[in-house]
Amino acid sequence: MADMTPRERVLAALRLEEVDRPPVAVFTQSATIGQMEALDVFWPDAHFKPELMAKLGAGQADILGFEAVRAPFCLTAEVEALGAKVDPGKRDRTPMLKEHPCKMNPMMDEFEEPNLMAPEEFLATGRPAAVLKAIEMLADQYGENYPVIAGNTGPFTVAGHLVETENLVFGILMSPDEVIKWVKASNEICTAYSQALSDAGADVIQMSEPSASTDLLSPDMFDDYVGGYIHDCLASVKDAFSCLHICGDTYPILDNMIATGVTTLSVEEKVDPAKAVEKVAGRAGLVGNVGVVNPLLQGTPADCMAHGKIVAEAGFNVVSPGCGLSALISNENLMALVKAVKG
Repeated sequence: MADMTPRERVLAALRLEEVDRPPVAVFTQSATIGQMEALDVFWPDAHFKPELMAKLGAGQADILGFEAVRAPFCLTAEVEALGAKVDPGKRDRTPMLKEHPCKMNPMMDEFEEPNLMAPEEFLATGRPAAVLKAIEMLADQYGENYPVIAGNTGPFTVAGHLVETENLVFGILMSPDEVIKWVKASNEICTAYSQALSDAGADVIQMSEPSASTDLLSPDMFDDYVGGYIHDCLASVKDAFSCLHICGDTYPILDNMIATGVTTLSVEEKVDPAKAVEKVAGRAGLVGNVGVVNPLLQGTPADCMAHGKIVAEAGFNVVSPGCGLSALISNENLMALVKAVKG
């Protein structure tokens, strides 16, 4: 095991096999200004051009020493292709949703029927097509030595981006059948996209479902409006590991997340790492959960090393930031996290 490559180490850890040490990798948004400057590749161009996306997506390995490569860098690619107005962002800020393209207002009893493009058309459109090409490039250039992680957005969050998340949550209480229509329609897109990312060469499909946070949904709501769809679109992906990330304190829904059938859970720093390991009890892999704000953004390199060691000693399968990186996190802090795990 002493001669394991990063790829071998990460994939063995995700299979819950014994490894020489836990790997350290960024599974969620991985780009920072420090990497952009070192590579001379910057947002927003890297959100749209496959060659730049792939180059920046490899920055976590090439510049910082993490043990994976990953693309893309935001959660708006799907909804932009589906007709939403998106601000492309700046060098230090990811794209932002500016306008919801569809209508569902349970407060006003106004409902639009989902009429999304066919999945085949979606996969050939705009940024999803660019992401697929970037994943192919990463697999070709880095896949021998590093695992390739492809990020996408979960069906509940996509549906919320289409009709506004507040409307979706109120709809659960007032018009649940309408909510299910939109989540089902979004799920068709998410299912096709997840499998296409695997087919393009991704070893891990890391899906983010921030709108399924316990801040918005109860565990029962999660089961009814999220869990089954995650099973269909993420856990069922062929030839890739599945990693589900949900923001916030996910301790109350760890069992619900496991029940989706995904192979790996990405857990934020609001969850105590030792308690997470105890509760999950080897039923899925655990990725995380070093704090993105504290210590990675606001702390010192020594703080980052200390937090990394805590997560590793707790028994996480992969030591990783607990959520997507702020572009303003310094190289020094991220390299300190790598050093804490690699030695």
